Amino acid sequence: MRNLKSEWKRSRRLGFSILENGKELKKRPYAPGQHGQDKKKVSEYGKQLTEKQKLRDMYGVNERQFRRLFTIASKSKGITGVEFMRILESRLDNLVYRLGFANTRKAARQLVNHGHILVNGKKIDIPSYTCSVNDEISVKDNAKSMIVIKNSLEAITITAPYVTLDKTNMKGTYTRLPERNELSQEINESLIVEYYNRLL
Repeated sequence: MRNLKSEWKRSRRLGFSILENGKELKKRPYAPGQHGQDKKKVSEYGKQLTEKQKLRDMYGVNERQFRRLFTIASKSKGITGVEFMRILESRLDNLVYRLGFANTRKAARQLVNHGHILVNGKKIDIPSYTCSVNDEISVKDNAKSMIVIKNSLEAITITAPYVTLDKTNMKGTYTRLPERNELSQEINESLIVEYYNRLL
């Protein structure tokens, strides 16, 4: 709970639910502070910067990691913005969240950091680890009794279409790369590409 307020403030400042459930914006859908409801004209650069922050905050990635992943995406054969989002979606902490083992990406990072998650039967404690299609992600046997994991799995009603989940055995598979229309429609990735192209 300690950092939940900061996540809510960031969401309000960006006008975007970084938790992807919209709860942060229900009561006060405007920026925090005395002038939070003042409407200001935003420059093109400001729009690009905001879009970058939305995506970066959503996945909980620091700027150095974020830029490194963008560079990898820019060298791929596909559309840079889409490939960038696919790389972020393939992070282990994100897939732990998508499978429902944690109710936020931050909680998912903690599960990975503490060694509670296996990839293809091997313990991986690096949240930024990039998973490949067909990788199996599971909860270690000695962590299956954890209340936080059980509660999160009980609360989940639907998983992303590119993962399959076996709730009983607490394991799932990253079956394929996501399509663009399966990822956040509130992100304009072309503005992020423009932002980083300005720096090159």
